[in-house]
Amino acid sequence: MIARTQRTKRVPARLNDCEVTQDNAVNDEGDLIHFALLADSEPLNYRDALKSNVWKRAMEEELKSIEKNQTWKLVDLPDKKKKIDVKWVFKVKLNPDGTISKHKARLVARGFLQKHGIDYNEVFAPVARIETVRLVVALACKNKWSLYHLDVKSAFLNGPLDEEVYVSQPPGFEIKGKESMVYKLYKALYGLKQAPRAWNKRIDDFLIQIGFKKCAAEFGVYVHCPKDEDIVIICLYVDDLLITGSRIAEIAKVKDKLKSEFEMSDLGELSFFLGMEFMRRGDGIVMHQQKYIGELLEKFEMESCNPLSNPSETNTKIDECSDEEKVDPTVFRQIVGSLRYVCNSRPDICYAVSVISRFMHDPRKSHMIAAKRILRYLKGTLEIGLLFPIGTNSAGSTLIGYSDSDWCGDITDRRSTSGYVFKFNNAAISWCTKKQAVTALSSCEAEYIAGTFAACQAIWLNLVMIEIKCEPVKPLILRIDNKSAISLAKNPISHGRSKHIATRFHFIREQVTNGMIEVQYCPTEVQLADGFTKAVKLDRFEFLRRSLGLVVCNSSMN
Repeated sequence: MIARTQRTKRVPARLNDCEVTQDNAVNDEGDLIHFALLADSEPLNYRDALKSNVWKRAMEEELKSIEKNQTWKLVDLPDKKKKIDVKWVFKVKLNPDGTISKHKARLVARGFLQKHGIDYNEVFAPVARIETVRLVVALACKNKWSLYHLDVKSAFLNGPLDEEVYVSQPPGFEIKGKESMVYKLYKALYGLKQAPRAWNKRIDDFLIQIGFKKCAAEFGVYVHCPKDEDIVIICLYVDDLLITGSRIAEIAKVKDKLKSEFEMSDLGELSFFLGMEFMRRGDGIVMHQQKYIGELLEKFEMESCNPLSNPSETNTKIDECSDEEKVDPTVFRQIVGSLRYVCNSRPDICYAVSVISRFMHDPRKSHMIAAKRILRYLKGTLEIGLLFPIGTNSAGSTLIGYSDSDWCGDITDRRSTSGYVFKFNNAAISWCTKKQAVTALSSCEAEYIAGTFAACQAIWLNLVMIEIKCEPVKPLILRIDNKSAISLAKNPISHGRSKHIATRFHFIREQVTNGMIEVQYCPTEVQLADGFTKAVKLDRFEFLRRSLGLVVCNSSMN
């Protein structure tokens, strides 16, 4: 028999907070625990993937899609040409409830090896803005239209290439006796720098061919009017399509045409789009990001933190904090970037995220504490989402904007903070918090600059709404809580105090004169943009949150 050591085994200090199991430990069902943990993990390389039947089938399905689209052809590599290597990327796709949707294997070209002017030229491809998606959802709820979600399978494989590109054979699937040969690409592969542009050109040509018109103010939105009173709207974000319209029959025709041209997955009524979840209830549709926020808390080890009721401290302003200890800049930037994405459905954290975003170049301990405070607030408000009410009423059928500023709010350079929010059909569709580029000499000037900032957004929203056949009532209403700024927008008064203001900030005065925008006074108590420029007390914060249309997802109004 082999003699076993009598030395006392000690658990390393780094594992004190971990649950340690033996290599041969089994669970209640008799399965090895370590194998159970690896069952749904993603392979690290193609060799490991080929050992699994599930991942091997996923790889074969990807190659079948490539061959079906006539993406490439096996040829000898021409002289003075270089091939681009390809690799396999594996991903377990999950449903909103966390269950496995599918095992996806993607063949990706190493696009970083491409050279500009030889392998590619232009790379830009437009997508629909998130605020446009919110506008379309609000419009659909207002008119009680249905919303549908389509996904194009292997979208980039449909985009034709103008350049001459060669790639190596897929690892693990080399053809015996022809290992030295390469594939010449006729259509794009994932990973190529020009792949998004090639795909966008392909689907853009097809949509125009079947009668759609691309919006001039928003290149990711397409509109089709088969009859005078009928309309179909498509929001395109790479390979995800959000479709709505006045008649289900016309939508079905468009879906059939798309399916006949591209291999698509019809995901039914809108429920999950670009990481945002849509839940239907009695009084409308709630857009939220519960799943994403939950993953965020888990990623940064905040799932067990103590929740807070306010994302910002009321009486404290953050500066450079150059005398404090530094924190990991990579982790801090990851938190900030993730929180900025959460702002797409949570305008209540917009100001707090804007503040911490100013210190990504040199984050300190106080900045990290402020970032984690926002995560603690999200922990306590995980079930809150943005409501898009069904139907319409006289008060909410037009486009109404609120503009505000916090004069000299930044204690480092004394610049002011601008904030605005626009509501359509009583739903917030567009909001923003941004520090002004110049130093304002008075609160009137700060409010005037913020008003111009909001007026630019109002004009753009008006153009988009006109193109989707939802022209708002004129003039557009912009509410400001500073009478001096309103007077300055209507008349060139107090010229001695305003002559230094840059010409571009007088854009709002021009729009007021033209009758496009009407500037109205509103008391500070009902100024909905107040929370986008400063940290407010809890009761005020909760009032603004309700006024913006943020509600608890699982509650329903009768």
